[in-house]
Amino acid sequence: MLKRLLTTLAFTAAATTSLAETKLPFALDWKFEGPAAAYFAAIDNGHFTEAGLDVEISAGQGSLDAIPKVATGAFPVGFADINSLIKFLDQNPGAPVTAVMMVYDKPPFAVVGRKSQGVEAPADLEGKILGAPPPDGAWAQFPAFANAAGIDASKITVEPVGFPTREPMLAEGKVDAVTGFSFSSYLNLVRLGVPEDDISTILMADHGLALYGNAVIVNTEFASANSDLIKGFLAAIAKGWRDVIADPAMGAKAVAARNPAADVALEQRRLELAIAANVITDYTTANGMGGIDPDRMTKALEQIAENYEFQTTPDAALYFDASYLPDGNFPLN
Repeated sequence: MLKRLLTTLAFTAAATTSLAETKLPFALDWKFEGPAAAYFAAIDNGHFTEAGLDVEISAGQGSLDAIPKVATGAFPVGFADINSLIKFLDQNPGAPVTAVMMVYDKPPFAVVGRKSQGVEAPADLEGKILGAPPPDGAWAQFPAFANAAGIDASKITVEPVGFPTREPMLAEGKVDAVTGFSFSSYLNLVRLGVPEDDISTILMADHGLALYGNAVIVNTEFASANSDLIKGFLAAIAKGWRDVIADPAMGAKAVAARNPAADVALEQRRLELAIAANVITDYTTANGMGGIDPDRMTKALEQIAENYEFQTTPDAALYFDASYLPDGNFPLN
């Protein structure tokens, strides 16, 4: 009888805990790939549960898909490129959405080239053929990058390419470099048989581009009414990132558990590349993860204005709210 009583109490406690958890749908900007591992680790390792949250993660089709989902309240939280968010808020004044935690301190916007075709540094692009998909996020930042890096863009032949043909054309030598996300274009080339020592990854953030990358975004109406919940959500995400930084193999397996088509080894590489280039930076090592530097944001807005005509005067306070972060941000270890 005692054993039955204890079992009943255990089930009752579990049910009570389950009932106490707040359901929180989370909209990603892209498919379930390596860089999404931290969010699955936060589920698998119990960080969301400890925060009283039952988080369901949905894949997306880009930042322009994730941002409206959060702005309309269909999803209270999401993950998206802050530069796309800035333009969205300029075009939709007063929309209830903002960023609250910077994840990619350096954006993955990059030019990926072949050393054998003479592309190793920004200046090498002059006189070369650059493959660029017109809707590509990295291509959208190229004019500001060229300006910052001192490149004469008029000396570059730009070849419009499709996303499916971008890396194959580079692998075949039909273009000398392409714009893309650093961790994706690099691995796509490796899969196509291009030797790794022949691939050059020119991260735009390392050559004068001040822009930030992807951030956790919230519906501001939901967040203001559920401040402690959002703080707990962000803390759980930070723990998830610490988990996958310490054990990328675990993170890749967490992704593969949700995406049976995923190549575990490939997604581990993709995750490791994102961690090294986009998440762990000099700034986040010194200041913790999650926050932004106001002076850098001011410069970033100026660089966005080089490629985009603002309808209203840009205001950094509209695009990032640090009030849900702890003092000193989140440590990375």
